[in-house]
Amino acid sequence: MIIDHSIHSFSLWHHFVHAPNFGAIAYADLAEAFGFTGINLSLNNSNYRHLGGRETWRMDQLRERLASSTMSLEVDTSGTEPAHMRELLDVAHRMGATALRTYTRHSGSVAEMMQKTTDDLKQVVSQADAVGVTIVLENHEDFTGPELASIVEAINHPRLKILYDYGNSQMVLEDPERALDAVIRHVHSVHVKDHVMVRPEHAGQLTVAGVPMGEGFLPIEHLTQRLLDQGLRRLTFENVWAYSAPIRAGREALEGVRLGEAAFRFLEPPFKPERIILDQSQHSGEALVALERAALERGVTWFKASLARCGVTGYAAL
Repeated sequence: MIIDHSIHSFSLWHHFVHAPNFGAIAYADLAEAFGFTGINLSLNNSNYRHLGGRETWRMDQLRERLASSTMSLEVDTSGTEPAHMRELLDVAHRMGATALRTYTRHSGSVAEMMQKTTDDLKQVVSQADAVGVTIVLENHEDFTGPELASIVEAINHPRLKILYDYGNSQMVLEDPERALDAVIRHVHSVHVKDHVMVRPEHAGQLTVAGVPMGEGFLPIEHLTQRLLDQGLRRLTFENVWAYSAPIRAGREALEGVRLGEAAFRFLEPPFKPERIILDQSQHSGEALVALERAALERGVTWFKASLARCGVTGYAAL
């Protein structure tokens, strides 16, 4: 089985902030050196974050760099406001991206957020179709799997799909397996990562924390096998070491979730920085870059071995 094995720019977020001269081209070079066949690039702020600026020459330069190695591209934003989505769809098209990831930025009750998100996306799916870019709506710490699926099904357009993140359902106290049950028929893209839970007395509140791939408690190999069996052939590796997020306020544990068990097991101190960091301010930029690179290397090695056990025999951009 051949897959397109991409990497997300969040995997190197400390490199982008602290490593000298590290930008989008250096990121693409490093991704290729690690054997990835594609990249995801975050454009998730007003200055197009990991692209380094809004200038069209940056878009064209990266497109040419990826084309020289036949590497695939997906880009990320956040928010579903129609004018913003139209802008980013045009950017994605210019850069040669096949998909534009987003998630809701609306507030209010869950029902209100769902309705506003649905109303927004209904207005832009025709443009996505016209430029040949698929919008992928992520389970990004806001909606459960069934809630996300209901939005996509209400719009019912071939250019609107779901990005399933292996760990984000935990922020709404939803089991990752049950989240996948709800969305699997709509999945276009995935973010593969690894998490642990941290007790309130150790993190200030009940917290989900990222660790190097293979060093947490998510059922990565089982989830990956299910997706491959479903026919998915593009997997995006995301190193989320040093990331953490609180459990969403107002959410209660859903069916099948027991804090302290399975994917929701607690990591107990002492916390070694090689595995988990809850306060980045205690480390220099240079140290964060070195630790991030080491976490990436260990995670890639582990995940490639896991993919081999799932029947993956090689990598090529699709």
